[in-house]
Amino acid sequence: MQKIVLLFATIALLAGCNTKNNRKNMQDDPVKNVSKTTEIQYATSFDIDIFEGHKILTLKNPWPGTDKTFTYALVTENGSLANPENYDAVVNVPVKQIVVTSTTHIPSLEMLNELESLVGFPNLSYISSEKTRARIAKKEIKELGKNEDINTEILIELNPDAVIAFGIDGNNSTFKTIENSGIPVLYNADWTETSPLGKAEWIKFFGVLFNKEKEADSIFKNIETEYLSAKKIASEAKEKPTVLSGAMYKDVWYMPQGDSWGAQFIADANGEYLWKNSEGTGSLSLNLESVLEKGHDADVWIGPGQFTSLDQMQHASQVYTQFKAFKTAEVYSYSMRKGETGGVLYFELAPNRPDLVLKDLIKILHPTLFTEHNFYFFNKLK
Repeated sequence: MQKIVLLFATIALLAGCNTKNNRKNMQDDPVKNVSKTTEIQYATSFDIDIFEGHKILTLKNPWPGTDKTFTYALVTENGSLANPENYDAVVNVPVKQIVVTSTTHIPSLEMLNELESLVGFPNLSYISSEKTRARIAKKEIKELGKNEDINTEILIELNPDAVIAFGIDGNNSTFKTIENSGIPVLYNADWTETSPLGKAEWIKFFGVLFNKEKEADSIFKNIETEYLSAKKIASEAKEKPTVLSGAMYKDVWYMPQGDSWGAQFIADANGEYLWKNSEGTGSLSLNLESVLEKGHDADVWIGPGQFTSLDQMQHASQVYTQFKAFKTAEVYSYSMRKGETGGVLYFELAPNRPDLVLKDLIKILHPTLFTEHNFYFFNKLK
């Protein structure tokens, strides 16, 4: 996730309308009887309500530290919408052409068989998926710029039905330019979720855009079933290996905080994350001495930054060799499986397939429980 955050650090969310008034006006709509509310069980940042002729997608917690809410109206074919000015965006669905801005959006399009709808993306080199890269090779997906420099001219010329944005605050003018051109901008906050299944449930966000709610729900239920089944198997392990994570960057050791997505994976795999009691959902920034003191005898080391071999780690710092997990070669990385242009698959697919991540971690921590499972994301460093 860190790489995705850096990649899109400047793609920020613009200030929207007064959403409290929006909610009130929604209640005043003549067409107000909800025929169905899509069940969102794990994700905390969006809701979907289905009305006659349109759907309402409500986005909460678009970025950390805000109470802003956005409401998007999705108008179905032959449907109607009272007071469209009350919404932050109005989109006709099903969407035919779309632009997304985070690699984490790509797997949802693929799983819903809507990859053909993707017409543009910033930083194409970060995409790992072989299917999507095949379309890129055929020049069927336009490059929209590098990092913060999204080429709005190309994007506006593409004229997609919707742009799915990635926001970390509310101070970016790029998307305002796009909105002013008449192209709807919708913000996706999958990265703010701290539950592994909560991140995966964002496939329902894309499902409603393509009128594929049933397909999205079915895909998610399969992922949920696999995840919970693996978690139950792991819970029966008699031992709970201790876990160290992260690595140093410029003399600061970064690792997941105790309430984070990464820490939850370790807990569900029945591992003892040594920093599980730390508060927060982001990253800890620690000095080497404190990590060495606490993690010296950790049984397993998971996610040592971008390192891809033990020799590489040793050359970077001799201190790494002092940890028990290094000495016993129990170091596992997700950085080795990459797309043809260098994008790390884990950053793209792991949020969408937590079941595969969990099975990898269970095989690492409890090898006898998943003997037939082949590592999907992780590799043991040599």
